[in-house]
Amino acid sequence: MTRRVLFQIHWFLGITAGLVLAIMGLTGATLSFENEIMRMLSPGIVTLDPGAAKPLAPDAVVARASAARGGLRVERLTVEADPASAWQVQFEAPAGQRRGERVYVDPRDGRLLGQPNGTGFFRTVEDIHRWLALPGGSKGWGRQVTAISTLSLIFFALSGLYLRWPKRVLDWRSWFVLDLRKSARNLYRELHVVIGSWIFLAYLLSALTGLWWSYEWYREGAMVVLTGSAAQEQGGERKARGKPGEKPGSKDDAAETGTPAPAPKLALAWTTFRREMSGGYDSVSVTLPKDGTKAQFRALLPGARHDRMTDNLDIDTASGRLLKADRYDRRAGGKIVTTSVFEIHRGAFFGLAGRIVIFVTSLSMPLFTVTGLLLYFARRQRKRALAQVETAPGVSGPADEGMLVAYASQTGGAERLARQTAAVLGGARILPLSSVDDVVLAEARRALFVVSTYGEGEPPDRVRRFARETMASPPVATGLDYAVLALGDREYPQFCAFGHDVDRWLHAGGGRRLFDTIEVDGEDADAERQWQQQLAALGADPMAADFAPAQYGQWRLAERRLLNPQSAGGPAFLLALEPGEDEPHDWPQSWQAGDIAEIRPANDPAAVAAFLATAGLDGQVPVHGRPLADHLADAVLPVSFEVTAEDVVATLRPLPHREYSIASIPSDRRIELIVRQVRRDDGTLGLGSGWLTAHAPIGAGIALRLHANPGFRVPEGHGKLILIGNGTGLAGLRGHLRQAAARGSRGHWLLLGERNRARDAFLDDELQSWLADGTLARLERTWSRDGDCGRYIQDAITPAAPLLREQVEAGATILVCGSLLGMAPAVDAALREALGDARLEEMAEAGRYLRDIY
Repeated sequence: MTRRVLFQIHWFLGITAGLVLAIMGLTGATLSFENEIMRMLSPGIVTLDPGAAKPLAPDAVVARASAARGGLRVERLTVEADPASAWQVQFEAPAGQRRGERVYVDPRDGRLLGQPNGTGFFRTVEDIHRWLALPGGSKGWGRQVTAISTLSLIFFALSGLYLRWPKRVLDWRSWFVLDLRKSARNLYRELHVVIGSWIFLAYLLSALTGLWWSYEWYREGAMVVLTGSAAQEQGGERKARGKPGEKPGSKDDAAETGTPAPAPKLALAWTTFRREMSGGYDSVSVTLPKDGTKAQFRALLPGARHDRMTDNLDIDTASGRLLKADRYDRRAGGKIVTTSVFEIHRGAFFGLAGRIVIFVTSLSMPLFTVTGLLLYFARRQRKRALAQVETAPGVSGPADEGMLVAYASQTGGAERLARQTAAVLGGARILPLSSVDDVVLAEARRALFVVSTYGEGEPPDRVRRFARETMASPPVATGLDYAVLALGDREYPQFCAFGHDVDRWLHAGGGRRLFDTIEVDGEDADAERQWQQQLAALGADPMAADFAPAQYGQWRLAERRLLNPQSAGGPAFLLALEPGEDEPHDWPQSWQAGDIAEIRPANDPAAVAAFLATAGLDGQVPVHGRPLADHLADAVLPVSFEVTAEDVVATLRPLPHREYSIASIPSDRRIELIVRQVRRDDGTLGLGSGWLTAHAPIGAGIALRLHANPGFRVPEGHGKLILIGNGTGLAGLRGHLRQAAARGSRGHWLLLGERNRARDAFLDDELQSWLADGTLARLERTWSRDGDCGRYIQDAITPAAPLLREQVEAGATILVCGSLLGMAPAVDAALREALGDARLEEMAEAGRYLRDIY
């Protein structure tokens, strides 16, 4: 829950404050080298041509500058040690203005040189950086916007660190190595989190120092923590924090009361200053007294890393006596920090390297805004693709367009394709097949049917009555142009049988085929592309997004536990998969109990090695940037040998995926599967079960994606659950039981069959605990190979028929999960005998009789 809340706040602030931070980052980067840029752009103003003439005395420069402005008082003079640099004078501010004019002056003759090129541009950039250049300036609401955005940056840095915390904390590669081989959403996240790790400290530092100018309470609190007092010292950051790039002492340090006096003479004070600064200085800013005789000298030390490395001297102009000396090397650390916040903020506190770091990190701020938005849109798209879709009849566009899209789906794949089909056609009416009748067909000019075949050539559960009753006679389809997209699995003998049944039914009713039935075997990209081409011919948008399902993510095999040691049946394992770094932080929200994990397996390394040896090829030979052995690991191994490694790769076909019922719930924060190890006739392990139970080492990456399974999700407001299954079918049932236990729902049934009580009592401790706490009101296990039982699970239904009917009448939902061969048809027959055909069909159509069989 903590991660979920933090993630929701993280993305919400990202799509709101992110744009402001991007602007602040770009403007901050622009200001990073302001002085150097203006120096380069303003020869003759900021910099001077070397000459033989020596600079005038400070008093003479002040007098001539004042005379050039009609006697206007000079309140500050900045003297540069470099003879190729102009000096600066700042005049007294006119009435009603905060700061007087600041101009460069030629120290050799006192001539005013004016403002450097780019001054107006950089002041505008600074206004945007600090308050978005909105009305009201520093006192307007723009300052509050940037302040809130700065607080958001702190939250982004800390919450981002928490959310991306890797499983192996000490593995530096998981923190800092950028894998540019990734693409799409995975690449966006890689850029977001890895580069974020690179510059985490820089952003935290920028935000914590940026708040210094946002909130008075923050500044005073920091002063108390760092110096023990909230009072601002002379020369403190509060007075020195105005324009970036100004030399020390550039704010109003002089007293603002009293009667103006003639400009004081600096000769004696200047002599004292030179004596005290025997080590030299790079520049010195002198604040001239408006009344009294105390002049303030702020001298930038030679080779200083930043503009706050100063010795500050108070000197009496009348006598030349040193009144106070504040040496940089004698200051406490807290005072150094508080008087250097601006230099820390722009990185100069750490020298040129620090400035470059802040420049680069500020410049990269839009990267996080852009990648964050791309991740947000990708996440929304993925959630739509995986979320449960509405199963009730509905219309996704005007019903008078004459185009109908009908679907029959068991696990959601056909419905997904149907809805994508309707979307690209625009304005098509979409209905489940069970809602199609002669009236609906009469209203349509053209109709597209996307239907899946379930089990051994059967229709999906929710259209079984439609197939038995409505399709028993031809429809009134005269004048209807139609086409069928049939989904199936070639591993079953009756491949796409129901899709062909629908095609024959429509044709018998007078319908005209727009094109021949297209068969789809699992992820048949060619078949789906053929369907899209036909849709384009019917007027679909040819630029519409691909129909391909979500991309695989990288998960980690965290645990593998044998559930039935020494069993007479095949070994069954409980497998735990944890999300990898590429998975979004809200991944649990994208699946529910009853959904499916699609695994992309890999070949047995021994089989790959045997193929390479037989073919006489080197598995380490690179082909398209990957070793040949890596290409072979996730592809169907060829039966004939090509001449070169490139020829082999060119002929490879990807391995088919394998689907497994998820045996855990989102709050477990990992995917758990129950997988039985299968052996082929030749003794080798099956593709999917072999990879998961034997070949993949613990800690190995597993390619996995979540697949919504609306046909096995319990409806809202369901009653008690009657869960029936056998063997590894416990996986799909366990997810629903764990969900019920987490919600405090009680009184459910579990009827479960296996071979032997002594060896095959999968997860018995967990089941007994649910029986003890009331989650299960009834737990019945049958053991087909035990002499004292000798029953299959369907044999437990008939004796329980009276109680079963009571539960069904009270609103119970029946879920069946397990083997298609033997168990599923036998359980279906027993339920029909107990409840009646009509009642069971009604439950199936209402989503109260759900099956996940394989």
